[in-house]
Amino acid sequence: MLISRRALTLTLALVVAGLASATPLFAQRRAASRPTASSEYLYLWTASADSSGPDFLAVYDIRDDAKAARYGALVTTVAVPGRANGPHHTEHDMPADGRLFANGFRSGKSFVFDLTNPHAPRVAEQFGDVAGLMHPHSFWRLPNGNLLSTFQMQHDSAGMAPGGLVELTPRATLVRSSSANRAPASRSDRPYSAAILNDIDRVVVTTTDMDKGDSTRNVQLWRLSDLSLQRTIVLPDGPQFEGYRSAEPRVLRDGKTVLVSTFNCGLFLLEGLTSATPSARMVASFPRKPGTSCAVPVVAGKYYLITVPAWSAVVSLDVSDPSHPREVSRVTLGPDDVPHWIGIEPNHRRVVITGYQAMKTRVLLATFNATTGALALDQRFRAEGSAEAGMRMENTTWPHGGTGPGIPHGAVFSRSR
Repeated sequence: MLISRRALTLTLALVVAGLASATPLFAQRRAASRPTASSEYLYLWTASADSSGPDFLAVYDIRDDAKAARYGALVTTVAVPGRANGPHHTEHDMPADGRLFANGFRSGKSFVFDLTNPHAPRVAEQFGDVAGLMHPHSFWRLPNGNLLSTFQMQHDSAGMAPGGLVELTPRATLVRSSSANRAPASRSDRPYSAAILNDIDRVVVTTTDMDKGDSTRNVQLWRLSDLSLQRTIVLPDGPQFEGYRSAEPRVLRDGKTVLVSTFNCGLFLLEGLTSATPSARMVASFPRKPGTSCAVPVVAGKYYLITVPAWSAVVSLDVSDPSHPREVSRVTLGPDDVPHWIGIEPNHRRVVITGYQAMKTRVLLATFNATTGALALDQRFRAEGSAEAGMRMENTTWPHGGTGPGIPHGAVFSRSR
């Protein structure tokens, strides 16, 4: 959404704050094309490696012009209440209202950061269980400015049960909720992530259990207008069990085609989403490295970028023909680096990468060519005097206090001005 529509988005959010949207969500207007200006700041949702220290959001200056003190300089941090929240997913794109949702999956607490002033971020809201649903995982903006969130679980008479979907206002006020603990869902299906298809009134929901108690091949199809669970799509096994542990669904640039990645490194095309018999077929797969998972993808025009730990790489695929994804580029990291989360700049020129193992405390930037799909490491993004690219969130005196290492997970670029 272009910044010129910011006032409209804020107005819509305020109108919806006390009531459910009267206009069908799927009938509302789509966002405009991507901006051309570059982002000025990078936000990192970060766990404190020192259990006595608070988790925090870090702000880095990524302006590549004379206004910046130094490309990649730390601007500030803001700590959140409590300890050991387990910072996990944020929204994947910076919202127009500057209120970024982020979950602490371990504690079940989530936070809303007001980032309208990058130099003075603040925690605007926090929340835990909503409507009896626990542990939100992913957040996605709806056309009306509200958020749709997947909640992993809830309690029932038989113990821990599947959670559900919740619509929240930007101030984290409940609009509506719907339980996944009903037919045709399995008790093993825990709402994980989502893809919103406004034009056909559907939401695709993946079902991996973050506690790793169950492993399914299921993807759910919900109706957006009333948050009712319609059908369950079973992913094919795949020769290396690629169909298990459904991870991230993504809508391609046509607004109607959905690719679903799995933690077992498969890529599946969903078909017949408006029919009575929707299905899925595997269109690509990647090798797996023991103890790791293929993880967060992003869509950039005709390209689909995804992390592949077995290659210690982020891979760029041309999905002009989604039935036959074709690799066009990859950026390879260190042999012990496990890339996990990636996020893309609104103008599609840079990609942020966080992960595990050797890059547990490290964040990297890559450049991306939206015309060719080419990826390359951004060698200029590094600590002052460092011999390696990227920032290690170590040996730093944090503005909020303390010097313990930080472990970044969710990472988001600021909106282009």
